[in-house]
Amino acid sequence: MLEAAKTEEILSAVEETARLLDVTCSRDRIRPALTAYGDVLANSHIVFSMATGKHHEGDFQFDFSVPREVGDPHAVAVSHGLVDEVDHPITTLFSDLRARCPIETYGVDYGVVGGFKKSYAGFPLDAPQELSSLADIPSMPRGLAEHARSFANYGLDGRVSAIAIDYANRTWNVYFSGLPAECVEPKAVLPMLRELGLPEPSEQILEFIRTSFAMYPTFGWDSSKVERICFSARSSDPTELPARIEPRIGKFAGSAPYAYTGERVLVYAGAVSSDEEYYKLASYYQKASDAPVRMRRAA
Repeated sequence: MLEAAKTEEILSAVEETARLLDVTCSRDRIRPALTAYGDVLANSHIVFSMATGKHHEGDFQFDFSVPREVGDPHAVAVSHGLVDEVDHPITTLFSDLRARCPIETYGVDYGVVGGFKKSYAGFPLDAPQELSSLADIPSMPRGLAEHARSFANYGLDGRVSAIAIDYANRTWNVYFSGLPAECVEPKAVLPMLRELGLPEPSEQILEFIRTSFAMYPTFGWDSSKVERICFSARSSDPTELPARIEPRIGKFAGSAPYAYTGERVLVYAGAVSSDEEYYKLASYYQKASDAPVRMRRAA
């Protein structure tokens, strides 16, 4: 069980972030997650994340890593009554991944208002996975195999760093990291988006994509269509491009609580979908190596 002092620290940080983002926050929505995952949270990566756009108003994410030994975090959520069991073949994907691939860690996206949303299976940084081997997994949705050639032509084969399942929205993601410099230039990005059936992004998004190190398309569970694609960039600068054009991101980037020494760790993302483009920001609250450090606030 998570110690009372650590529980209070995390709850207080969530409340502070909620006030910063004008989100209604109830401790009763967060405490069950702290109970379910217990003392692993004392030494987990903990990240607060938010997004602009019409589908993300009124909530933000309390995200955290889960050690491999704990197993599938969605199964933990089901066993503790955080979510209902899902009757769908994709629920076997993580067990199939674990049987065939080196899983280094798991993760959870937990909405402060919406509750448990997404779970991740992450591969070792020095052992990204091949598209072909992942596409052959029986429970892998067909979207990966159908787009594997396009992704490989874009230079992404052997760069899969994680797979995620969004149970709340019935979608899933494949994460590609270590993008080559030529892959983030407009002459490469624009043809890929056209091939995936996505609209041409704004100049602002294209400018941001040039700085990105990772990308992740989103698929529906039962369709091979790419619903949207995100590009992300790591930074310690609260005035990066998304913050300059989205006031809520700038406010969050400069003032979100954090509990470690050194520079703040921020991950910006720009998303393109068929009906909108928007930005995301993840601000690390706790890093696993610095878990005992007390919370600091930006000046």
